[in-house]
Amino acid sequence: MSTQAFDLICIGGGSGGLACAQRAVEYGAKTAVIESQRLGGTCVNVGCVPKKVMWNASSVARAVADAADYGFNVTIGDNDWPTLKHKRDAYIVRLNGIYARNLEAKGVVHVHGAARFIDAHTVEVNGKRLTAPHVVIATGGVPTVPDLPGAGLGITSDGFFSLAQRPQRVAVVGSGYIATELAGSFHELGSQVELFIRKDHLLTHFDVMLGKSLMRETRAQGMLIHEHVVLAALKDESGRKTLVAADGREFAGFDCVLWAIGRSANVAGLDLKSAGVATDDSGYVVTDDYQNTNVAGVYAIGDVTGRAALTPVAIAAGRRLSDRLFDGKTDRRLDYNMIATVVFTHPPIGTVGMSESEARAAYGDAVKVYVADFTPMYHALTTRKSHTDMKLVCVGPEQKIVGCHIIGVGADEMMQGFAVAIRMGATKRDFDDTVAVHPTSSEELVTMR
Repeated sequence: MSTQAFDLICIGGGSGGLACAQRAVEYGAKTAVIESQRLGGTCVNVGCVPKKVMWNASSVARAVADAADYGFNVTIGDNDWPTLKHKRDAYIVRLNGIYARNLEAKGVVHVHGAARFIDAHTVEVNGKRLTAPHVVIATGGVPTVPDLPGAGLGITSDGFFSLAQRPQRVAVVGSGYIATELAGSFHELGSQVELFIRKDHLLTHFDVMLGKSLMRETRAQGMLIHEHVVLAALKDESGRKTLVAADGREFAGFDCVLWAIGRSANVAGLDLKSAGVATDDSGYVVTDDYQNTNVAGVYAIGDVTGRAALTPVAIAAGRRLSDRLFDGKTDRRLDYNMIATVVFTHPPIGTVGMSESEARAAYGDAVKVYVADFTPMYHALTTRKSHTDMKLVCVGPEQKIVGCHIIGVGADEMMQGFAVAIRMGATKRDFDDTVAVHPTSSEELVTMR
């Protein structure tokens, strides 16, 4: 069997793999990207991009509902889900084509197929072998389906984007950002939504203020949240689905059940053992601060590592890795601290840095917290209201800001700029000395006392 040689092989054509490969080829490296599905990975095909389209559609629905309060005579009709899906899917196909053309233009070899390791530096795809001194695992993650009877009757976030029609009554199982985002899209576009969570609030991996505030907003919008529900089974009864809890409670009559209980590393079929690559107890590929695995010349980036599963993180890690490998920047790596993120709920959430509980665990009494809560000016005229909550977490006598957390209208767009300032070491005094932009919600962050 013939073997084709490269300088770099990226297994996975998602955000991280594409970024790594395209940066490497700029430095003259002979590079290949192997992808078994559509280019763009989770983000482009069944993640960030189509999710944001649905959030935008939901935002339009909310604006239309508020229009009468601003003096517009608007008739509200049902959302045409098939039309929305068709236009969204067409947009994704265009993006797939753009990625393919970019690879071709830059000279990156695109191999369509599933790769498996033969040894640490050789992979087999479609009966052919490729070899390289540097191999990057960038295969991302897959939605987790619970191991319980009838689980296959439900769908995951992947299935959400395949729905040809909007289901009337939906159960969303999970409390994280995927669960809350998709529940919000279902609700705003006309579905009756019920959330099922194991604990007593949403977003348990975020600052507790955000999770509790989102609980308030979610319930105010008319969604039901069932707390302390541990599921034991899912069953079909006359075409409708029934959730069975471990304590015997049953929740019946759902057209659709969506599992949003987490994601797992997408490593099935890679045969990592042949390469000697180690994984942790959760199945994620173990890496050090420089994306190195335990095997020399084999690296991993993005969601497959289980660290900060965000598209910009995978892109940044991939580019920095190629800078280090092919541009002589030996200390180049991604700093996983102070990574900002947004949860596209209604209202949206923006967060960066430590939660209050994390800061207190690390710094104790040196922590000081500032909060603000108010109704945004947008709602001065509207019948429907939403609330904004903000928190700054500061440390030490200089009150260095180590965390910023916002839920409210505009949080998604305001977070990026504040994240830059906080990453640069801004203090509460720096915020205080910044003249506010008025009238905005963001001015509250520089006027807290």
